[in-house]
Amino acid sequence: MAECTTVRVGTRKSQLAMIQTTWVVNELKKLNKNLNIEVIQMSTIGDQILNKSLSKTGEKSLFTKELEEALIAHKVDMVVNSLKDMPSTLPPNLTISAVSKREDPRDAVIMHPNNKGKTLSDLEAGSTIGTSALRRVAQLTKLYPHLKFQSIRGNLNTRLHKLDETGIFSAIVLAVAGVKRMGWEDRISQILTPEECLYAVGQGALGIETRLDDIYNIQLVSQLHHRDTVIMTVCERAFLKTLGGGCSVPQAVHSWIKDNNLYLRAGVYNLDGTRSLVDEMHVSLEFDEKYQAMVQDVDPDKCTEFSCITTTHKFMNQLILKAAGHLGRDLALDLLKRGAKDILDEARKQDLARPDQSI
Repeated sequence: MAECTTVRVGTRKSQLAMIQTTWVVNELKKLNKNLNIEVIQMSTIGDQILNKSLSKTGEKSLFTKELEEALIAHKVDMVVNSLKDMPSTLPPNLTISAVSKREDPRDAVIMHPNNKGKTLSDLEAGSTIGTSALRRVAQLTKLYPHLKFQSIRGNLNTRLHKLDETGIFSAIVLAVAGVKRMGWEDRISQILTPEECLYAVGQGALGIETRLDDIYNIQLVSQLHHRDTVIMTVCERAFLKTLGGGCSVPQAVHSWIKDNNLYLRAGVYNLDGTRSLVDEMHVSLEFDEKYQAMVQDVDPDKCTEFSCITTTHKFMNQLILKAAGHLGRDLALDLLKRGAKDILDEARKQDLARPDQSI
């Protein structure tokens, strides 16, 4: 018999995090019959600070810091994160070694039972909508100026309880991916299209993080790579990294692949949505000899446009990944030239001026 290998996987303690991690564990076991996996649960800063909105905590890596520290200290061999929670810059000795197939990245409206079957446009003026994301507040305030938006914190179970039991909220907005993974599809009253609300960078995908020099586990988890998801999220993360900001400012994306072209639509907003810059670019994923000659001497490990998915090129086409990264970077640079920084600075000031009344 082949020797059984034990791998330690770090994860947050929430039910959704455990559902996501269990999926990764089961997929790895299907592909590697002699694998023994130990799951180690941890609590992160973002799980502990529940009386402040995410943008006002003053912390970075809210949902990943403790997991990454355990990974660096060799207490775990890999960690499973929601890719949208991962900052665009990782510690230098860590890497995202797999990005799984993306679940629906759009946002879902979950109504209070009294409003079942309604959409946001049906709600009475002054109705309160719960969301923790500034990008949703900015985009939805512009679309629905008759509604109020209130920061809501806690894991998905907690937020659903606050919706149903407190009487404060007429509806809450959550990621479709999380709602589906929790088995709550029947609670979805409305799915927001990208035309209504662009989504968060990486939303719906899982990022599996390893140490950069851990070749065994890099090769192990690379089996979970989903080609199109990797391409799209490399593009989105390059946009985020070039633009800067993270969860403290409203910025959002929508990417898709059609006819071997990669498209990215992305935008930045002030907090009430009265100022915004939104644009779209695309790039072909087919390459001629001239383009291949341009990049043949590039060291992928030093290509920042891969946005910290630095081992991906070992298992996927380097030219495609570079093109994806350049698309995200170029769209961000274009928005910056047209005044994106001023809009994001205004959003920061607006957020700081708001009283923090997270529920």
